[in-house]
Amino acid sequence: MHHNHNLNLARLWIALLAVSTTVVHCKTASQDVSALNVMYTSLNSPSKLSGWKSSGGDPCGDSWEGIKCSGSSVTEINLSDLGLSGSMGYQLSSLKSVTDFDLSNNNFKGDIPYQLPPNARYIDLSKNDFTGSIPYSFSEMDDLNYLNLAHNQLKNQLGDMFGKLSKLKQLDVSFNSLSGDLPQSLKSLKSLEKLHLQNNQFTGSVNVLASLPLEDLNVENNKFTGWVPEELKEINNLQTGGNSWSSGPAPPPPPGTPPIKHSEKKNDKSVISGIAIAGIAFGVLAVIIIVVALSKRRSSKTSSHFIDEDRNSQHRSFTPLASQELSKDSGHDVSKDYIGFKSMDSTSIDVKALQKSPSVSVRSSVSDCVQSFNDNEFANRLNSKRSTSIRVTTFSHAELQSATANFASGRLLGEGSIGCVYRAKYADGKVLAVKKINPSLLHGGPSEEFSQIVSRISKLHHPNIVELVGYCSEPEHMLIYDYFRNGSLHDFLHLSDDFSKPLTWNTRVRIALGAARAVEYLHEICSPPLLHKNIKSSNILLDTDLNPRLSDYGLESFYQRTGQNLGAGYNAPECTKPSAYTQKSDVYSFGVVMLELLTGRMPLDSSKTKAEQSLVRWATPQLHDINAVEKMVDPALRGLYPPKSLFRFADIVALCVQSEPEFRPPVSELVQALVRLVQRSSMTMREDFE
Repeated sequence: MHHNHNLNLARLWIALLAVSTTVVHCKTASQDVSALNVMYTSLNSPSKLSGWKSSGGDPCGDSWEGIKCSGSSVTEINLSDLGLSGSMGYQLSSLKSVTDFDLSNNNFKGDIPYQLPPNARYIDLSKNDFTGSIPYSFSEMDDLNYLNLAHNQLKNQLGDMFGKLSKLKQLDVSFNSLSGDLPQSLKSLKSLEKLHLQNNQFTGSVNVLASLPLEDLNVENNKFTGWVPEELKEINNLQTGGNSWSSGPAPPPPPGTPPIKHSEKKNDKSVISGIAIAGIAFGVLAVIIIVVALSKRRSSKTSSHFIDEDRNSQHRSFTPLASQELSKDSGHDVSKDYIGFKSMDSTSIDVKALQKSPSVSVRSSVSDCVQSFNDNEFANRLNSKRSTSIRVTTFSHAELQSATANFASGRLLGEGSIGCVYRAKYADGKVLAVKKINPSLLHGGPSEEFSQIVSRISKLHHPNIVELVGYCSEPEHMLIYDYFRNGSLHDFLHLSDDFSKPLTWNTRVRIALGAARAVEYLHEICSPPLLHKNIKSSNILLDTDLNPRLSDYGLESFYQRTGQNLGAGYNAPECTKPSAYTQKSDVYSFGVVMLELLTGRMPLDSSKTKAEQSLVRWATPQLHDINAVEKMVDPALRGLYPPKSLFRFADIVALCVQSEPEFRPPVSELVQALVRLVQRSSMTMREDFE
């Protein structure tokens, strides 16, 4: 009996030990706890979440509502249909193990957070009241399998963010207010089976969807034009009503375009032979030659289908050639061809420009820099059925004079070495930024040079650049851009007062990454490559989501003529003359911007002691010293930053601001380093009470 009693006691101790071991084992990882604590305090109605706490706790061990775990890591967050409002907090990116994230059918408002669980496979934020744009951070979530953002109030364009999402099977953005053309990167969705775009305001064609393995496609109630490709008509579950499709037979595919095959439908596809392709190519080439020959005998209004007719602007000095299509009648889609500019004073096509243009028979040979551009909000000014082919539009001097109150000093946004920028305000509430070019900078015939500059920058399209909206060429030369109410990074870092909300560390890293992507686009995607030559914090504008937009690109020829030091404090040491400027000089300037983000200091500050007036000279020797880096951090952060992320950021800066250009990395390596920084960064915030 006594023996049995001891045996039972032993079994009891073993059981207790097992329980205690289990509890220890199930203790949730600290970064996951911290993220859920922040989320809980950010919600307006947290009482609906049983078990949740604002500080500490054990979500896995204590079974917090809607939370599932594997070991000590949170793997699922399902808070659907709980009437939640407020925000999700700022630490979601530290939830590295979360694969399922469902906050559908709640009352969330405002922007979708840029920071989301980075390795999620299933995200459902549908049936809320989200506004603003779809965040570009989705572009890095290459494990994503399912994304549902339907039934919100999302607006602006569907960003070109799908290049890495090859695993995405279902995408639903229906019932929002999204606009613009479909991005070319949708072609990368090689696993996409279901795509719902209905009840938005999308424009342009749906040709980009033709090669996808879709089984369920709904594009109803948009503003799509052109034709539904034959490949899409084979989809069993296809809904296309409520659009402005073209009547009549669809045109043949562009010459040189291989037949599109769905893997499950290979036997149903007819293969176009090489002879047929060659025949089409020669036929189109013959048509072009005939059009060129006949154009001299025609008026400018009817001279060619290359010209997008804008009957409301007969006094413009030049007109962009159609870059979206040669003609609805010709059937040749050159959505990536860029031909040039044609003077309205001439009645013939610029044959030299045509000769320099990419071959019209091979679409893939065209520079990636010339992408499918989304219509700007003033596209209706063009008054043409082919308005999608024009990427910029003319503004009259009188119109801009009226919108800027005669270029009043109260509308002046900034004054630089190449001209002044004014805020133009319209009666319907639209606001634009108007850059007046200093006339002394225009050499060799102002209209010709200005047209070349507009032709070049109008082709550029990237989520992190400020895109050109239009231009004015008489009597003054002006470039018109979108206006960003949040102003520039310089304003945020250096002009904010005690009542302003400082940029968080996460936001600073995101701004650095977005700006680096913009420079990478100019350096390595555009052909020929573009140097910026004036990268500085005042040329990095911030949109409503605080995403960076690089401005003043494509104007390097003007900067060469100013004879001034480009961006005092940002110039690399080798830049003693314009010809010495290289891509590595841009990298140096970008490094100085990163230093501003790190320290909150201006590149040159005469109010500091002599040893600290030059930011680069003061900071560079300390960038590899952990203690020194912590002391130079912007005080506005109040110590709220992950130390590891801070030190890695400082290491990247040190690479950029080296005095020897050859040792600075190309910008593509900076992008990769910043992406790794975002992915690795433990978002456990550190409170510094010192």
